[in-house]
Amino acid sequence: MPEFQYIARELSGTEVTGVITAASEHEAVSSLSQRALFPVQVNATEDASKRKRGWGNKVRNRHLAMLFSQLADLLHSGVPLLRSLEILQQQSSQAALSAVLGDIRERVADGTPLADAVTAHPDVFNDLTASMIRAGEEGGFLEDVLKRIAQFTEHQEDLKSRVVGAIAYPAFLAVMGSIIVTGIIVYFVPKFEPLFQRLKDRGGLPWPTTALMALSDFLGSYGLWLIGAIAIVVWWLNRYFDTEAGRRRMDYWKLHVVGAGPIIRSLAVSRFCRILGTLLHNGVPILRSLQISKDATGNVILSEAVGLAAENISAGKSLAQPLKKSGQFSTEVVEMIAVGEEANSLETVLVDIADNMERRTNRQLELFVRLLEPVMLLAMAVVILFVVIALLLPVFKGAGALQ
Repeated sequence: MPEFQYIARELSGTEVTGVITAASEHEAVSSLSQRALFPVQVNATEDASKRKRGWGNKVRNRHLAMLFSQLADLLHSGVPLLRSLEILQQQSSQAALSAVLGDIRERVADGTPLADAVTAHPDVFNDLTASMIRAGEEGGFLEDVLKRIAQFTEHQEDLKSRVVGAIAYPAFLAVMGSIIVTGIIVYFVPKFEPLFQRLKDRGGLPWPTTALMALSDFLGSYGLWLIGAIAIVVWWLNRYFDTEAGRRRMDYWKLHVVGAGPIIRSLAVSRFCRILGTLLHNGVPILRSLQISKDATGNVILSEAVGLAAENISAGKSLAQPLKKSGQFSTEVVEMIAVGEEANSLETVLVDIADNMERRTNRQLELFVRLLEPVMLLAMAVVILFVVIALLLPVFKGAGALQ
């Protein structure tokens, strides 16, 4: 159904903006009038699936963290939900976020639960956020859940910033090194071909020079075809990894890739433990908490392991045993969870696990990056040294023959 962006005034004269879903512009105007809003301007707008593709319309996680924190504060102060959403919409400096808040406010005004209204914007709010809000609405602790979501979102954004900052320089080195080496092989090496041909006629070329010339000829003749083939492979892989089997295989590789696999696993497990501990702390039943938190791992393999654990718990078994049996959780994590279950302090233990794993992961990440930089520099040096040796060996060999 089409969406219309509107500017309207309330009975008090306050100007409000938002997005409304209607079959036509006339129906949109009628719906606004039924809500005691006097339309000033109503324009057809792109649907959410189109809006989310625009870079300028992307809502940053830091803005979402601030939004949830402010909404929790307003609700804690006794401001009704509808009025709180209206205040946040008017205060928002982001057009995209303001439009989303307007649409959420309209849906809530029509009797839609906040969780369902949030679910209507999957480009802004993920499934985990919607599930936590639903649990908060059902359990009567929405304010606490919103505060937890704000803390969790900000925490994850900080962690993401540290990870991106850590790998930015090595990635830059890799890209620049590849460009430089490719440029040397494609444009610089062919200039030596006449000289190398004469030296070859006199007595042959060393194997490094022969290999370098063959690579240069191949890239010069088939470079564009190679780029096209790589583009096709990348396109196919993107399509494949969008399938269920592809996502499962990719998530398996993520957990087992050398060097980065343990870090990725630790981040996913710590995220799961933090969300599960938060939900249990707020009184959400453990089965419901597991259903919500399993998606927090961001990994199909780990999510399936948590799902199996939930099935075991529904059969009256403990949480630690199925997690241990899955082989996806470390012995240390499983033992701490078992201790938490026995001491009836599982929510506290889970948060402690998350804190410890994140501290350990930060140290692992820093060590990984410190090792990655010299390894990449060494690899680039080896490649460049090979090119230099391949170019100079026949020259030295020819000079020795002349003597």
